[in-house]
Amino acid sequence: MKGGKKKVVRKGGKKTAGLLMPSRRISISEADYQMLLETAVAQISGARSALAVQVNASAMSVYWNLGKLLHDRKVEGGYGSGVVPRLSRDLKVRFPEMGLSPRNMWNMKLFYERYAKSGKKLLQAVAVLRWGHNLLLLNKKLSDAETLYYASECAAGNWNRDMLLNAVKMKMHVMSGSRRAGANNFKNTLPAVQASMAADLLKDTYNLGFLGLTEPVAERELERRLIEKIKVFMLELGRGFAYIGNQYRLEYNGKEYFVDMLFSNRKLNCLVAIDLKIGEFKSEYVGKMNFYLSLLDKLEREERENRSIGIILCAEKDRLDVELALQDVNKPIAVSDYELFIPQKELQALVLSEMKAMS
Repeated sequence: MKGGKKKVVRKGGKKTAGLLMPSRRISISEADYQMLLETAVAQISGARSALAVQVNASAMSVYWNLGKLLHDRKVEGGYGSGVVPRLSRDLKVRFPEMGLSPRNMWNMKLFYERYAKSGKKLLQAVAVLRWGHNLLLLNKKLSDAETLYYASECAAGNWNRDMLLNAVKMKMHVMSGSRRAGANNFKNTLPAVQASMAADLLKDTYNLGFLGLTEPVAERELERRLIEKIKVFMLELGRGFAYIGNQYRLEYNGKEYFVDMLFSNRKLNCLVAIDLKIGEFKSEYVGKMNFYLSLLDKLEREERENRSIGIILCAEKDRLDVELALQDVNKPIAVSDYELFIPQKELQALVLSEMKAMS
């Protein structure tokens, strides 16, 4: 370009320096803009999550290597009582942000020694957890199988430390082996991928022993107690549940209808309605749930969401009766039962562990 002048491009009567600028604004619908916004947010959130995972993985690698170093050099209580504090002080001068306190360094040694001889699957499971979560699991002195269960569930459900603590206190691993998806019609009413995911996520039996019930209660009382302990109930429900409301009001054709409990699930990307029943399963419950799901899909479901799913939660069910009742239903419905009391074996184990802790 001669004389250092910029080339001026004319477009629609407007002058721009080296750029083509549109002469008129392009309109975009509100729905398209919202989709654009959600996509941009997802991109940024995904990048931040990936970065956080990388940072956490790097920190865990450092903790593992420092723990191995202390183990290999045979730094123990007596000898280490002077070495570790000194090492901590010198390292904190160079790396003040890393939390290299003497106590934390002893924990790194424990961390290495706990998992040094464990299998690859367990190592991978604990490696992605935050340090505070790992310290909690270390302090609970769980078996490899129990640790793998909680580490996997914690990572999959993105539990915070309190949720992990509640899961361990509730001994969720005890029930996990016998949990199967409740009787459902997902294969006939949902796309294959979502049907498989829903069947894996929902359970055959839910343990509501955390309610502390000592006598029978009415359905509304059961609902009230579940609402009072909604965080624990969501932990029992499984991964990805978010609470929306109870006695959720739906209005259609001048009439009102109320869903006992309504949740959303980010894994399934859909609304999940729960109908509570204190007695045994009856076939007419399916028709009522089918109607509620139709209303939810018509009135509440967003365009980007999958079909709503219903769970009929009752005290007892006969699998053959359930299968027959769901046979020709076109809405995805599962029927699960619940236990209101902690099973005797679990209760005995809980009492023994508490007695040991007190002794």
